[in-house]
Amino acid sequence: MAESYSGEAYCVKCKEKRAFSGEVHETNGRRMAKGKCPVCNTTVTRILGKS
Repeated sequence: MAESYSGEAYCVKCKEKRAFSGEVHETNGRRMAKGKCPVCNTTVTRILGKS
């Protein structure tokens, strides 16, 4: 079961911080939340740190 995340991330297209919810992925020991911007539907990411 994938871990979920809700918080803020910077949207590069809108150039603003947006609240989003998404799933947590882990690559090379680093956790990253991925989701969609609610305004423009672009993928936004937030690095959460090492696990």
